[in-house]
Amino acid sequence: MFRRLAFLFLILACGLSPAFSHAQSDSDSAPRPVTATPKPAQAAPRASTGGPSKPASAGLTQSTPSAPDPDQPTSGAPPQIVVTSPTTQPSAWTWHDKVLWGALLVLVILGYIGVVLAFKILQNIQRQTEFGVAAAQAALQCANAALESSQAIVDSGRPWIVITIEPFLTVEHGFKVMATNRGRTPARILAKADCVKIATDETKLPSTPDYDSGKSATPFEPIILLPGESAGIRPFRRADVRSYCASDDQFKRVEKWEEKVFIYGRVIYRDLISPLDQPNHETDWCCWYVYRDKDALVIAGPPEYNKHN
Repeated sequence: MFRRLAFLFLILACGLSPAFSHAQSDSDSAPRPVTATPKPAQAAPRASTGGPSKPASAGLTQSTPSAPDPDQPTSGAPPQIVVTSPTTQPSAWTWHDKVLWGALLVLVILGYIGVVLAFKILQNIQRQTEFGVAAAQAALQCANAALESSQAIVDSGRPWIVITIEPFLTVEHGFKVMATNRGRTPARILAKADCVKIATDETKLPSTPDYDSGKSATPFEPIILLPGESAGIRPFRRADVRSYCASDDQFKRVEKWEEKVFIYGRVIYRDLISPLDQPNHETDWCCWYVYRDKDALVIAGPPEYNKHN
């Protein structure tokens, strides 16, 4: 904007300057009078002053020619005219020139003032823009901090389902997988899935667990767990190991620890205070059944099989 105003001012000044110079040149180029000064008249011809005239001979007249007079003009020549130029006089400064000069001066002053004001306005706009950007960034940071704080409050108050292992008190070599609510609000378990996989070690398990094969055909009844409450989601006993082995040789390898029995699953739940459009929470778990004289069921498996969200 500053450049455009300056350019407009220069165009206006350049447009008015030729008009003023043209008016001055018109006053200087006015027609000047031409005077003709006649040359002073020449003297009348003088008579020759030789001696006394001699009488003419009878029947013959002899005359002696006289020398031409330099002051006598030649007969038949036109008179000479000499033109003299008068001295150049300064042209008068008319009221039109005065008004034009005054208008040009006023326009120059107004243009300068306008350029200065425009420059100051642009500086103020720039400062206000910078202040607005800084204020917007500060407001955004405050909003992000408030969002993180509110999310931390929500996370601290949400339910957390943790998987634990407990032995059966009435069944020998029997265990059950327990889902315990360690959060501060009630949890509603919506679905669960569990699978059994026999492999040499945990590195031979699939990189991504497949829970579709472990879903029960019967519909799962939702369970509500209050803070601190637990519920069994998967029992497992020694007698179940033989049913998951494909052959007797594989069962013998399990007994010799050449292969291991892994039990893994997933629990899907949500809290009772969050909106319905919020995503569900999930807890993945994986256990290794230790087949020995003294059996055990312990948490094992890669991190992909044991995670919370």
